[in-house]
Amino acid sequence: MRERTLERVRKLLAKAERTDNEHERATFMAAASALMAKHGIDTLAPGPGPGSGRRVPGDRIVTLSAPWAREKARLVSLVAQAVRCRPLLIGASAADCGGQRVHVFGFAADLERADVLATSLLLQMASGLAGVRPPRDAVSARAYRRSWLLGFADEVYRLLCEAERRAEAEAPAAGTALVLADRRAEVERAVAARYPRVRMSVPRTSGTGYRDGAAAGRRADLGRPRMGGRVAALSWEPC
Repeated sequence: MRERTLERVRKLLAKAERTDNEHERATFMAAASALMAKHGIDTLAPGPGPGSGRRVPGDRIVTLSAPWAREKARLVSLVAQAVRCRPLLIGASAADCGGQRVHVFGFAADLERADVLATSLLLQMASGLAGVRPPRDAVSARAYRRSWLLGFADEVYRLLCEAERRAEAEAPAAGTALVLADRRAEVERAVAARYPRVRMSVPRTSGTGYRDGAAAGRRADLGRPRMGGRVAALSWEPC
């Protein structure tokens, strides 16, 4: 992302982190996510100078470590999908027993947005889960925590999709929708070339923490690009 855009996002998030007012915090978070979504729309226009011609989709493999590797993979997948990438869960990591890998396809700017968001949200999800205390009537503490994680991921996905839809609707270019449709088709062709047969799956929840996880997702910072830049649990590998 352009450094100027990143700096604006950092300032919004710094304001959000300094306030104890939930309404103010939500306002700053919404502004940060909207700015990232607008950046994604702005990159649709070809840039000036040589090398600014037709772009093609790229791909990266994300490795998630245990514990909760599958739930982390779902968060990464939903974040990627929300910012116009195409994620596929490709199974366990040979180097990490219990780990999971997600193969993400998309255009460079969208892959970058997915990277920034997923890195931050994985940290936030882990921090939130550490503070979770299953209620006394929970049948299984593990099931409660798992459903909390799924609720968090689903709510973040919903909020990111809303930001993307608003940015698309406010885009000044009349052909934005057509360009986006063309790009989605190109990404799907890139996926089909690598994986001709794709099986769909939907996770099931057996715990009662989904609602609490969704509430935590609504409070998530949807654009934090800092905190060291990377976390150990998230490794983006160019293919």
